[in-house]
Amino acid sequence: MNIKKMTTCAVIAAAYAALSLLLAPISYGNVQIRVSEALTILPFIAPYTTTGLFIGCLLANLLNPLGINLLDVIFGSLTTLLAGLLTARCKNRWLASLPPILLNAVIVGGVLAFTSASGPAFWPTWAVFGLEVGAGQLVACLVGGQALLSLLRASGLADRLRK
Repeated sequence: MNIKKMTTCAVIAAAYAALSLLLAPISYGNVQIRVSEALTILPFIAPYTTTGLFIGCLLANLLNPLGINLLDVIFGSLTTLLAGLLTARCKNRWLASLPPILLNAVIVGGVLAFTSASGPAFWPTWAVFGLEVGAGQLVACLVGGQALLSLLRASGLADRLRK
């Protein structure tokens, strides 16, 4: 990876973490709209940006003002990494929003359920948390991500990110 791409990843990581922390009241918890997740559309344009998203999510999870949830730090961050890798493979801009939405609903919803419920209550708790996380991701990734993509394309920044 060249210096320009490394710098871009560093800026993305900082932006992701800063947005998450700046908007902490809606970025953390069972019901959340992590606005920084709009950035997960970037690997659709430039696959290398996945690295910045992963680092940014890791930082945001480590700096969680509600306290560190080690499972969320590990699995939440890896979910963003996997979502970025899958988004980079998408050929359709609308489908590019699906990996972060679906993976976060299932994996982060599962982590939240695991830390909140046990026994038979786990499965319905996972379903509820998955729907809550998925709804927030839908707003952030589909609405915010697609708006960001349109903005980047209209401004010519999408082409600059690819290089």
